[in-house]
Amino acid sequence: MSAIIGIYSNSDVSKKLFYGLNSLQHRGQEASGICVYNEDGLILDKGNGLVYDNFDEESFLRLSGNIGIGHVRYATANKPHVYNAQPLLAFSRGKEFALAHDGSLVNDEELRKQLGREGALFQTEIDTEVILSLVVKYYDGDIVDAVKKTMDTIKGAYSIVMLFDNKLVAFRDPNGFRPLVIGESVNGEIIVASENAPIEIIGTDKIRDVEPAEIIVVDETGLHSYSHGEVDKKHCIFEYVYFARNDANLDGVNAYNFRRRCGEVLANEAPVDADLVIAVPDSGTPGAMGYAQESGIPFAEGLVKNRYMGRTFIKTTQEERELSVKLKLNPLETVLKDKKIIVVDDSIVRGTTSRNLIKRMKDSGAKEVHFRIISPPVMYPCYYGIDTPSREKLIAANFSVEEIRERIGADSLAFISMEGMLKASRVDEDIFCKACFDGSYAVWPNESDEV
Repeated sequence: MSAIIGIYSNSDVSKKLFYGLNSLQHRGQEASGICVYNEDGLILDKGNGLVYDNFDEESFLRLSGNIGIGHVRYATANKPHVYNAQPLLAFSRGKEFALAHDGSLVNDEELRKQLGREGALFQTEIDTEVILSLVVKYYDGDIVDAVKKTMDTIKGAYSIVMLFDNKLVAFRDPNGFRPLVIGESVNGEIIVASENAPIEIIGTDKIRDVEPAEIIVVDETGLHSYSHGEVDKKHCIFEYVYFARNDANLDGVNAYNFRRRCGEVLANEAPVDADLVIAVPDSGTPGAMGYAQESGIPFAEGLVKNRYMGRTFIKTTQEERELSVKLKLNPLETVLKDKKIIVVDDSIVRGTTSRNLIKRMKDSGAKEVHFRIISPPVMYPCYYGIDTPSREKLIAANFSVEEIRERIGADSLAFISMEGMLKASRVDEDIFCKACFDGSYAVWPNESDEV
């Protein structure tokens, strides 16, 4: 799970990439990078940390170019070394290739071994380098053909932007697990990104989703679209539950409206007598507003958020997550004291942060704390880019709802039903990957992986 952006323009794109990546910072906080094309070739700058920490005016001078790609990284595995930061750059047969990737392959290990036997050398631990190696391997004068052969070889989730010569290339897996949108302005500037926010902020007139199995090539002759592979739409529903910004419009679903409607559904599925509804901000806020409106119970701010903290779920260790929750959210005693509280959150994955919050709210004087979750119990690992690597770390895979309630210290606990969540999407057909909830994998993981 990360974020990517690519821009093809008639003017310098370095600052636009910088601002675009900032609007996608919620999708990854471990590392960030930018690569641009100019008359001298490809120029790369990347490092660990936030976008604002890695780039300054000197960086923009060095990264001058009219075509570029960028990346922010959320590591689901591997070490947080700078060599794992993206974009990745490769040189082969007198050509330069740069690539950035959001998603996760399920046959990465197998392909890495195969490429190693063929003499490939790897400088990172990430599956993105396998994708780049395959594109380079298959390139024989036609970059679209190389991408098609790569897509035939890799399995799993991938939304990708790539620089090759004076071209911007983007492609998305046949299931469309991870989002990818494209915008085009009247002056011909084209932006591809994980979400629509950077496209709208930088400014374009047309926005659409890059379709599953679609390949986009932008060059001096314009935008060219190709389709490759059989499409089976399985858009990650956890994008709408948690990862995407509230203003994200991805594959026909708006994240804010989805979360709010989930809260409305949950108010009918799991009503409770209480004084106030509060949210675990930010992704829980629309759900709490929906619950409050549907139930008629007042909505209030009961947790004060430190706006300078990042997202706690995407911290790399449990110790970091627990400390980050304390730094990020502080109970508002004057609101909570002697009140029966309904707390609405987007999900419970490991359960430790929920237990921490409930204890602190009760320490602040809350008489009762009722937890309501706008997604079903997360019971299965995700192999497509979200950090839920094994069932033993998922509280819902090992305990019943009542047992979870006891462990986190809530007075009551309820999750939205699968039917209710799908109803909230307002999509006529089921086009979602729900494997983290139901274990139904569209692309089956390797047999050696735990399911």
